[in-house]
Amino acid sequence: MSYQRAERLGYMSLDEEMADTMDEFEEVFYNEDTNLDDFEMVTEGTDTSAAQARKGKDIQGIPWERLNITRQSYRLTRLEQYRNYENIPLSGDAVDKECKQVKKGGNFYDFFYNTRLVKPTILHFQLRNLVWATSKHDVYLISNYSLMHWSSISNNLTEVLDFSGHIAPSEKHAGSLIEGLTQTQISTMAVKHRFVVAGGFQGELVCKCLDKPGISFCARTTYEDNAITNAVEIYDSLSGGLHFMAANNDCGVREYDMEKFQLMNYFRFPWPVNHTSMSPDSKILTVVGDDLTGLLVDSQNGKTVGSIVGHLDYSFASAWHPDCRTFATGNQDKTCRIWDMRNLSSPTAVLKGNMGAVRSIRYSSDGRFLVVAEPADFVHIYNAEGEYKKRQEIDMFGEISGVSLSPDDESLYIGIWDRTYASLLQYNRRRSSVYVDLFT
Repeated sequence: MSYQRAERLGYMSLDEEMADTMDEFEEVFYNEDTNLDDFEMVTEGTDTSAAQARKGKDIQGIPWERLNITRQSYRLTRLEQYRNYENIPLSGDAVDKECKQVKKGGNFYDFFYNTRLVKPTILHFQLRNLVWATSKHDVYLISNYSLMHWSSISNNLTEVLDFSGHIAPSEKHAGSLIEGLTQTQISTMAVKHRFVVAGGFQGELVCKCLDKPGISFCARTTYEDNAITNAVEIYDSLSGGLHFMAANNDCGVREYDMEKFQLMNYFRFPWPVNHTSMSPDSKILTVVGDDLTGLLVDSQNGKTVGSIVGHLDYSFASAWHPDCRTFATGNQDKTCRIWDMRNLSSPTAVLKGNMGAVRSIRYSSDGRFLVVAEPADFVHIYNAEGEYKKRQEIDMFGEISGVSLSPDDESLYIGIWDRTYASLLQYNRRRSSVYVDLFT
């Protein structure tokens, strides 16, 4: 990503600076005429259940009947006036001319619950991997300086870790900053196998085991100015141990083991790396960033084994299908492209968004679905088994801080960042039998 851009727009430091940053963010990405705050927003009202939604309540609790604009009119205005951020001018316009959106009609996940007690936030406008579900009832997310846990069973929100003050490791590992870190701004995160790895705006890495008190490891990957951690991933390595990988704006990708938290590999690329994802067999790594071409890399030695050519702008997302052959990349040209590593000459499918870049993508663990998130307002669910020709569209208002499927694919969570209607949406896998509403 452009570091100057990141420095100017993405960074929310002290509390008194956060409001200014959000105002600047909205000035760049919204036309004032399309901001819901302009329509005398009514802020009372809390959560929305599936039963309430069936009776006509807006899933976000927005009281359209009391505003001087209808939902349909506001949606049309947003589609017309939302400005997609591009590093390559007119990349999105070129895609709009060449590609058609897959028709709607899929119905794979049903709305279940929206809680406004949870308030997800975003540090940098291009990084949207800040929501992670570890079960169909447990979600971890970033809210300002805090790592939070939400339980959909108890409707309980708890703070797991506060990054605003001083944090220091409670374990001793070589390379760990014993003196710790202060006021760490979290730009990205991953949660898996009871571990959290959080990446910071100054290249920080913080690792915590959810079953232990304190922090296991913290470090600065680099002291270069251009250091933001763009993506982290936790995975099972070829050797059988648990590893994690961090992609940074200094053009580096670093692999660590999660037993002793030692650096195992360091790969360097010609451009800032915005996202990486490991194949399910841990052999191949996708690498995408500030270049039109993405790479497939041998996970053991960092050598390039293939190139991904076709996107018209910079990419910020990637994900592998469980079959170890198919993978997807998300780009600021408003497309998610599907690739078969056996033939990389052209994508097998090009999936176009409605109005913005593809910032986050997830395959379901069974390989049946692909979840594609735009920066704001839209999340798309594609039927991967049906060659991506069926699509469910989830339509809401607000910036999307992240999307996450539970490991069993039963629940889909969507974080929404908005000054008035910040919340966490939950959708449940649609089955032949009807769900019994737990909330009324």
